[in-house]
Amino acid sequence: MLSLSKITITQFRNYTSSSFNFKERIVGICGLNGKGKTNLIDAIYYLCFTKSYFAKVDSLNVNFDMDGFRIEGQFNKDKVVSIYRGPGKKELLLNDVPYEKFSEHIGKFTCVMIAPDDIELINGSSEERRKFIDTILSQMDALYLRQLIIYTKVMQQRNSLLKSFAETGRTDMALLEVLNQQLIQPGEYIYAKRKDITQQLIPLVQEFYKQIAGNDETVTLQYESQLNKESFPTLLKQTQEKDFILQRTNAGIHKDDITIQLDEHVFKNSSSQGQRKSLLFALRLAEFELLKANKGFAPLLLLDDVFEKLDEERMQNLLNWVCNDNEGQVFITDTHRDRLESVLIELGSKYQVIEL
Repeated sequence: MLSLSKITITQFRNYTSSSFNFKERIVGICGLNGKGKTNLIDAIYYLCFTKSYFAKVDSLNVNFDMDGFRIEGQFNKDKVVSIYRGPGKKELLLNDVPYEKFSEHIGKFTCVMIAPDDIELINGSSEERRKFIDTILSQMDALYLRQLIIYTKVMQQRNSLLKSFAETGRTDMALLEVLNQQLIQPGEYIYAKRKDITQQLIPLVQEFYKQIAGNDETVTLQYESQLNKESFPTLLKQTQEKDFILQRTNAGIHKDDITIQLDEHVFKNSSSQGQRKSLLFALRLAEFELLKANKGFAPLLLLDDVFEKLDEERMQNLLNWVCNDNEGQVFITDTHRDRLESVLIELGSKYQVIEL
C-alpha cells in the first residue's frame, strides 16, 4: 500500500515551518477556515504531481514575504523533496537524487484529489474534462505524458506559423506539412488511449454514481472526438482553409470532450446540486479504481471540505466506500472535528485526527 508517514512544509502557503506525522490509514485534518487544512493536502498533492492542485503558478504558493518554499515527504521507504527558489529555480529529488525531467516523477506516487471547485469538471468547458482524462493517463502511461507534451508544443508552433502567414502574407506550405506530420503521430496515440480509457471509465462511474446517490438513475458518458469520424490527416486537410482564416488549429484531439447525460438529458442542464456532487465523486472514485488496477496499489485519496457539499445520506454512502471498501490511505479535511469523528466512529474506522 502506498502511504505517506510524514510531511515537512517550509514557507508553503500559510506554513512557515511545520511537520506532520501520519500514523493511521485514515487521517482527519480539522480546523477553522484559514488554518491551513487545504494547504496541507495541497502540499501532499504537490509531492505527487510536482505542482499545486489549486494554484497554476508556483509563486502563488510561497509564504508571504518569502523567496521560495520546500516540501519533504516520506512515502513508505522513499523520500521526496520539492524545492522552489523562484521562477526557473525548481528542484525535485527522489531519495536525494534530482530528476532531470519532472515528468519522470508523474505516476510514481499516485494521488486523487476531490475538492469543492471540482464541480467545473461537470459544469465547465471541455478543457476540464480533457484534463481529467489526461491526469489519469499521465499517471498510468509515461509515454502518454510525453506524447501530450509533444502535441501541445507542436500545436503552439503550428498556431504561430498560421499567424505569421496572416501577418506577412507569405505561406510556407512545406513547413506547414512538416508540422502536420509532427502533430499527427502524438495526436493519434492520444486519441487511441483516451478512447480506450473512457470505455473503462464508463461502467465504473455508473456503479459509483448509484452507490453514492442511492438510486437507479442512469448516467451515460460518451467520448466525443473529431477523430471518431475522420482520420487526423483528413481532418487537417479539411480544416486548412479555416485554419488560415482563424490563425489557429481547428482539428485535433485538443477539441475532445466527454458528454454526460442523466436519463437521456444533458446532465448539467437537468441535474440538481446533489446529483452533480454525486457524479463528481463517482468520476473521482472511478479515476481512483483505474489507477489502482493499473499500478497494483491504491493511490492516496485527498478529500477537501466534502462535508459541506453533500446531504447526510450521500455523505454516508461516500465515506462508507472511502473508509471501509477502500484499503488506501485517505486524508479528509473538515471544519468540525466532532462531526468528522462521529462519522468515522459510526463507520467503525480506525483513524487519526490532526487539529490545526
